Amino acid sequence: MKRTNDVGLQPARMWHASRLRILAFLAVMGPGLITASADNDAQGITTYAVTGARTGYSLLWLLLIVLVSLVVTQEIGARLGMVTGKGLGSLIRERYGVRPAASAMALLLVANLGTTTAEFAGVAAALEIFGVSKFVSVPITALLAFAMISRGSYKRVERIFLVMSLLYVSYVMSGFLAHPNWKEAVHASVTPHFTFSSLFLLTAIAMVGTTVTPWGQFFIQAYVVDKGLTTAHKRLEQIDVFLGGVIAVSVAAFIIVAAAATIHSTGGVIVDAKDAALALEPLAGRFAATLFALGLLNAAFMASGVLPLSTAYAICESFGFELGVDQRIREAPVFYGVIAFSICFGAGIVLLPGAPLVPILFLSAALNAVLLAPILVFLYLLANDRELMGEHRNGRLSNTFTIATIVMLVTLTITLLIVTLSGG
Repeated sequence: MKRTNDVGLQPARMWHASRLRILAFLAVMGPGLITASADNDAQGITTYAVTGARTGYSLLWLLLIVLVSLVVTQEIGARLGMVTGKGLGSLIRERYGVRPAASAMALLLVANLGTTTAEFAGVAAALEIFGVSKFVSVPITALLAFAMISRGSYKRVERIFLVMSLLYVSYVMSGFLAHPNWKEAVHASVTPHFTFSSLFLLTAIAMVGTTVTPWGQFFIQAYVVDKGLTTAHKRLEQIDVFLGGVIAVSVAAFIIVAAAATIHSTGGVIVDAKDAALALEPLAGRFAATLFALGLLNAAFMASGVLPLSTAYAICESFGFELGVDQRIREAPVFYGVIAFSICFGAGIVLLPGAPLVPILFLSAALNAVLLAPILVFLYLLANDRELMGEHRNGRLSNTFTIATIVMLVTLTITLLIVTLSGG
């Protein structure tokens, strides 16, 4: 009789165990999903929209490579944070000295300021579609972004970012509403296509640089540390990173598909994501265009907070200043000072008359890819440091993909220089 009761209780126990696992994952979830989602920022959306409009479906295959690179490098960063309890900037300083740390921070600051500017350019572009001047939208967004970070607790800021991550579904809907040739899109996704032209190479570099970013490497590690995750959460955080990567790259694919199915197929030309949203209306309907524009606004606003936050995390941890969104401004003045400077710089550049917003958006993505290679070298060395990582150091597969990503970035950059100088 007792055995019968045990059998009858098994489904209930299984459900209880499953619910506990789900709750445990939800408690850990955040660093991977938010970091990867923020990679699909205004800069990324512009890059993918322009890619689809210029090249159609032909570069979709590159997203598979980008996915692997994104998941592997983000997992390494998260693991470093869980094992050491320190951010990437702090580890670079401790293991290799102040000068390498300062050099890494200089690279990150240049890349992040350019990308932050791109986010405010995205806000301006999105709201101009609805008739709102950038002289209204950009200052308001800057104030909201700083208030969101400085006035909220860690958990509140995380919840806001997680909710905003869910709104990327608008691009999936836009992709379906564009009625693409799915057979052609799937074929292009698994069939590499490569041409030695400066336009093709710059586009390929920008696609990598807007998804696998220098700031993302610093942000996810600092985020894991600030959240208090340890090696006990390793498996759950790996799932978080993987899901974040899959969602981010899937969204990117739908943006390319939407632009390829409408703008490229009709011979249209766009220079930014705003043009893409406007071009979708006569081809895919007002609803698709509105979804695209709202997606751009959501992405730009989310990243206008994440990018300055990642800059502040990296600089403060590298030089020993107080940091963390749970700290008040008077407790961490440098941390919030860096955030304020980054936001003011990005918003200020966008408000300059005649500011070249499109080159800022597209070329900053390419700059990210160029600056990413040396950051990944530090990541590789730290993740293989036996004394630092012990049994959690990199395995052969992680090393292979990290080295492959570095080689790819360097090769694309050198090839682009050669082709450009030769007039290609």
